Amino acid sequence: MLKEIQCFTRVAGRLSFSRAAADLGMSQPAVSQAITRLEKALDLQLFERTAREVRLTPAGDALLGQAEQVLAAVAGFAEEAARLTQSVIHLAYPSIAGALAARIVRRLSARSPALAVELRPAGRGAAHRALDEGRVSAAIVAFPAPVRFTTGARFHVSVDRLAVPADHPWRNRVLAEQLAGQDLLVPGGRLAGLPGRHRQVAEDDFGAALDLVAAGVGMLPIPQLVARTVRREDVRFVPLEGAETRLTYGLAWRGEKVTPALMALVQAVQEALWTR
Repeated sequence: MLKEIQCFTRVAGRLSFSRAAADLGMSQPAVSQAITRLEKALDLQLFERTAREVRLTPAGDALLGQAEQVLAAVAGFAEEAARLTQSVIHLAYPSIAGALAARIVRRLSARSPALAVELRPAGRGAAHRALDEGRVSAAIVAFPAPVRFTTGARFHVSVDRLAVPADHPWRNRVLAEQLAGQDLLVPGGRLAGLPGRHRQVAEDDFGAALDLVAAGVGMLPIPQLVARTVRREDVRFVPLEGAETRLTYGLAWRGEKVTPALMALVQAVQEALWTR
């Protein structure tokens, strides 16, 4: 009876069998037959038909609102069923990989419409905890990653900028050898190859590290990828040459939680890396 109710509401809205048929992609006789079947089932006349016009009867007018509610309920039922059948994967990522995370979502949406990705910004420690607690399916994390996680899709980010206070005399470029004797802020202690006095700062929390730079506590070797996204008047980014230093990131997940959706995500990450 659902099709008949749909025909009823469309004819009532258009007050024309021909226009309702065009809207529904049906023939006019098929719409007329559907209305006739509905009237017989209800034992009520829903429309008054003349050669010139179609009008709702009092009974049809009284039933129209309920008919519309039935169709709305059916549509809601279908939408909820579609939502329940859609796979959702939660991906944690550091700020440095924000552009990559966006490409991953676009690629998955194109090749796997039934798979939704929810992005959750998180530093290294927070991402590890989220993986351990099952709050995310996978995470883009700094390497080396804990051995309890399965990893893949590694990529490298060159450290080719030096964040210095805005009034610092270094303006055009800095050679790595010039860092000897300087105070350096080192994210997670992962830039051991650089000369200078190292002070470890929070992993992937470049915002807090830049606050220290602005305060004159130290200089921060940083990837150009991050420098391009920062707009601060109290910090300047100077090209760093000869450092040959890079940060390694990749995808991590719990090996016992492998699903087809997770494998689709791994493939999307690899493809996003190949096409950047």
